[in-house]
Amino acid sequence: MRAVNQLGYGDPHKVLRLDEVERPTPTDGQVLVRVVAASINAIDWRTVYAQPILVRLLGGLRRPGDSRQMGHDLAGVVEAVGPGRTDLAPGDEVYGNCSGGLAEYVVGQDFVRKPANLTFEQAAAVPVAGRTALQAVQKHGQVEPGQRVVVIGAGGGVGTFAVQIAAALGADVTAVTSTDKVELMGSIGAARVIDYTTQDFTRMGDRYDVIVDVAGNYSIRAMRRVLADGGRIVLAAAGRGWFGMIGRLAGSTIRRKIGQPVIFFISSGPREEQLATLRDMIEAGKITPVIDRTYPLDQAADAISYVATEKARGKVVIKVADG
Repeated sequence: MRAVNQLGYGDPHKVLRLDEVERPTPTDGQVLVRVVAASINAIDWRTVYAQPILVRLLGGLRRPGDSRQMGHDLAGVVEAVGPGRTDLAPGDEVYGNCSGGLAEYVVGQDFVRKPANLTFEQAAAVPVAGRTALQAVQKHGQVEPGQRVVVIGAGGGVGTFAVQIAAALGADVTAVTSTDKVELMGSIGAARVIDYTTQDFTRMGDRYDVIVDVAGNYSIRAMRRVLADGGRIVLAAAGRGWFGMIGRLAGSTIRRKIGQPVIFFISSGPREEQLATLRDMIEAGKITPVIDRTYPLDQAADAISYVATEKARGKVVIKVADG
């Protein structure tokens, strides 16, 4: 089978290679999935470009320790089921997360039935971005009906889901995004849209109960200026620069210790449960993935290069095979 491997850090066209590798076999609790579509996330381009520097510290200073199969999100069809797995069977259409998603076959545990009203390409766009947005808005933001919520970076993969989830929970949502994505925001549930290229929302006088930052463009100090009493700032972005993630983690930790409501988190938790929650919301018509463009598997480097520009409207998808 074919799979995209990372051989080093830098330009995706130089460090990624489409290789022939052995097809995996499911073990206890796993399923073997024939991949129909996958998608690209920020973690993919950050891993390839080694930004922030923490990527090198964890994965190898000059190059990844081993050839690294790329990708995390996918949707496809169950081909085989390992021992102990009873909720899925061969032929089931599924979506979920696993390492090495940019491949023709994968094995993993974190798969559930695909939303019935989505194509494979649409479903592949959901898992990482959708789960991150769900945790940011529902778990960490604790958004409630009637609250004023602002989503910074609303036009990207996580942001488009965060806007929709907050609106579905009954919040009054303000989207902060770039000029080319302003029109999109109204169609996915934003009550107001602020173009950050012409306006600074932290200087406009409005206050918000929950600030969800998935872009990393504003300092915590600036965001605190517009935080309502008792409000929360949720950081779902690594921040800018080589040390952005480390700085944000340190800053949020210090502020929590002195009683300031700043939460920095990395997506975690019960994946199958979160995927099922997202599926229910999708099938109820409350959220839908926004897809910018689709590439074939042999153009994965082009896709990662494009996502790294941070100009994509929603998600970028990789078509691996016919459904």
